[in-house]
Amino acid sequence: MDHLSNTKGFSLRTMKYLVLDEADRLLNDDFEKAIDEILSVIPQERKTYLFSATMTKKVRKLQRACLRNPVKIEAGSKYSTVDTLKQQYRFVPAKYKECYLVYILTELSGSTTMVFTRTCDATRLLALLLRNLGLGAIPISGHMSQTKRLGALNKFKAGECNILICTDVASRGLDIPSVDMVINYDIPSNSKDYIHRVGRTAHAGRSGVAISLVNQYELEWYIQIEKLIGKKLPEFPAQEEEVLLLLERVTEAKRISQMKIKETGGKKKRRGGDEGEEEIDRYLASKNGKSSKKLKKR
Repeated sequence: MDHLSNTKGFSLRTMKYLVLDEADRLLNDDFEKAIDEILSVIPQERKTYLFSATMTKKVRKLQRACLRNPVKIEAGSKYSTVDTLKQQYRFVPAKYKECYLVYILTELSGSTTMVFTRTCDATRLLALLLRNLGLGAIPISGHMSQTKRLGALNKFKAGECNILICTDVASRGLDIPSVDMVINYDIPSNSKDYIHRVGRTAHAGRSGVAISLVNQYELEWYIQIEKLIGKKLPEFPAQEEEVLLLLERVTEAKRISQMKIKETGGKKKRRGGDEGEEEIDRYLASKNGKSSKKLKKR
């Protein structure tokens, strides 16, 4: 759509193949308008391919309704995770969730990590909080422009920031060859999204770690995930007394982060811009923060 709107001379009139990767997401209401506009300018005589790790009933219905002589090729019907992925969970009180996140990141410092949250606002807040504690974190979410998303992604892939705080926009379709660890800071309400999230690590025979932080309000969603993957996960080992040694510093870092977001958000609103864009600009312009080892020493 960006090319059709902004690239002079760009045309899809001679297109022979239409490929929809992550078809179950692209065919939902969020992308309906864009897909309809693309379909209106491409040839009707073409071959269409739909790919997805999780094929929904809606996609199958659309296949039957819209495609001539559809052919289904299925690699596996069971939702599963790879054997080289070490999956763990930790039940945590909601008020201490940030503490446990910081504890895990410092205990496993040096790992390339993706942290999944439920909202775009949470990505911005957590990235600021972690950077205030000396951890190299950068956010990516649907509220960012495509240019800023690519900038954040390239910074993460280049190793300048080793922690990517993201929404489910980053759970599919991104080319990130090596991710050591995935942390589900917020448990997904749709258990199939868990498969996509943890699939960001343990690629091509490599090992990986996935840790889910589960609070009292997310227990039902977590139980659905265990049912889907067909296994009970072991608990991530941590002494709460040791974790709560970080509480004072984490609370202060959160307070400072909330103040920064409030201040810059107000300025941007008066200028008619997007709230929080100033923080993102600074993330993309800055060098990597202090190492997590320094946090441990402090």
